[in-house]
Amino acid sequence: EVQLVESGGALVQPGGSLRLSCTASGFALGINDMSWVRQVDGKGPEWVSGIDRRLSTTYYIDSVKGRFTISSDNAKNTLYMQMNNVKLEDTAVYYCPRSLFGPYDYWGQATRVSVSS
Repeated sequence: EVQLVESGGALVQPGGSLRLSCTASGFALGINDMSWVRQVDGKGPEWVSGIDRRLSTTYYIDSVKGRFTISSDNAKNTLYMQMNNVKLEDTAVYYCPRSLFGPYDYWGQATRVSVSS
């Protein structure tokens, strides 16, 4: 059974940092393209970052370039997103669906990031 479990969300002040984790089971995360997608309450999902395994390349939406870093620990079957210098507009629930830009076949339950002073 495929499962994705996101964690690491928290309440953080603007300018702060946190690291989101996404632990996969039922498939080898290291050979699958993955993404981080966020959703603000009442709005549609927004792709944030992704990793292309074949090209060993990472991608980011412009608004997070230089602040967020996607990575993975294949031994732990876990995907990460390091979020630095967070901004109010980063407040959202964050998912780590399988695929780079979609369509996504598996989603986790999400982890909530709240940026507030």
